Amino acid sequence: MRPRLIKLRPIALVLLLSGCMSRGIPQAGGSGEQPAARAMLQKSAEAHGLAAFRQIDDLSVGYAGEWHGLVSKVQPALIDADFRQGSQERIIFKGGPLISQRHLGPKGSKQVIRRARDVQVFYNDMPSADRDVLAAAALVADGYRMFLTGPFYFLDGNRSLEMGEDETVEGRPCTTLVAVRRPGHGLSAEDRYLLFIDAESHLLRRVRFTMEGLESTQGAIAEVDFFDHKEIAGITWPTRFYERLRKPIPSLPVHDWRLIGLDVNRGLSEADIAGPSFSPKAAEAARPIK
Repeated sequence: MRPRLIKLRPIALVLLLSGCMSRGIPQAGGSGEQPAARAMLQKSAEAHGLAAFRQIDDLSVGYAGEWHGLVSKVQPALIDADFRQGSQERIIFKGGPLISQRHLGPKGSKQVIRRARDVQVFYNDMPSADRDVLAAAALVADGYRMFLTGPFYFLDGNRSLEMGEDETVEGRPCTTLVAVRRPGHGLSAEDRYLLFIDAESHLLRRVRFTMEGLESTQGAIAEVDFFDHKEIAGITWPTRFYERLRKPIPSLPVHDWRLIGLDVNRGLSEADIAGPSFSPKAAEAARPIK
């Protein structure tokens, strides 16, 4: 079956042909995890602080960022810029993960509750049943967990994991890993990923990924770069993220955002984060990053 491309407005259609030549993600050669690839992923997870990460029951984070203009016109449902200018997010890992995001924008609040097989969205505390809204929210919630937790995200759930070709990110030599996950992130049946692991520090520098969980992004490939790492609670986290599109429009800027707050183990329960708004215990902003 021929993959569907992003539904583009006229200005984006002008760029479509050049996008067909952009570098993507290699196809996996088979199923299962290659021992060398697993060892490299493990090394990256340990460099980021795997032992400390395994002690986290719940995580509170805050983000702020800027959307680039064209992409909000190409993908308004995914970007949802009227509501997604900044966010406070909570993740409960035990028995989950359970993700809850409180986005704020010029038109008010957007609350997303994401479980493994379910997603709910509330705009200004009113539920939405729109299929595209729900699919986009699931894609974003899972994506942000992947970006923040980096190699930890890929320790389980891979259908295949293989070594790729060496590449560079911002002049840094990187080993690459090709991962296939089924299901993928969001409501996708399957997604493919290319992980760029710094050859010296073993930190994750970039992840390139498909976005099959939303009809309007099927066939597209994007990537996120990670910068300004800081150690907090024994874990090395990226604190700046930069997203660009690779296909169908190569190198199209999408989003530049920052991690502005993070704290761990507040003792949050599902009841604190699973409604149309946070409980008072969950609502306090994540501890600012200095």
